[in-house]
Amino acid sequence: MKIIKIGIASQKDIRARILAIANGDLKPKAGDPKIWFTSMRSLAQVLSDENRALLHIIRASKPVSISELAELTGRKQGNLSRTLKTMSNYGLVKMLQEAKALRPIACGDRYEITLH
Repeated sequence: MKIIKIGIASQKDIRARILAIANGDLKPKAGDPKIWFTSMRSLAQVLSDENRALLHIIRASKPVSISELAELTGRKQGNLSRTLKTMSNYGLVKMLQEAKALRPIACGDRYEITLH
C-alpha cells in the first residue's frame, strides 16, 4: 500500500521551504510531504468525494484509457481529462502514453495530511 503524504502550509512557508531545499539549507526527510496545498479548501477541491471515488475506480478497474474511464464513471471525457490533468499536476495520478491512448494510474492507496 502506497501512502501519499500531503502538506498544508501558507504559500510563504511553502516557498521558503523550497528555497531552503534548493540552497542546501534543508534536507527533506523521507517522511516529509511531497505534495503541498496552501489551504484545506484547495485540498478539498482536488480530493473531493467525487475525485476520491474516481481514484478508487482507477485503482480497482485499471482502465486502459480515459475513454474507458469515462464509460466506467459516466463522466464526460472532457471534464474527466481536466480533472485528471489537475490530479496529475499534484502527483496524485500518472498519465502514461500507451499505444494510442493515455492511461490513468493512481499513484497512491492512502493519503496522510499534515498541517504546518
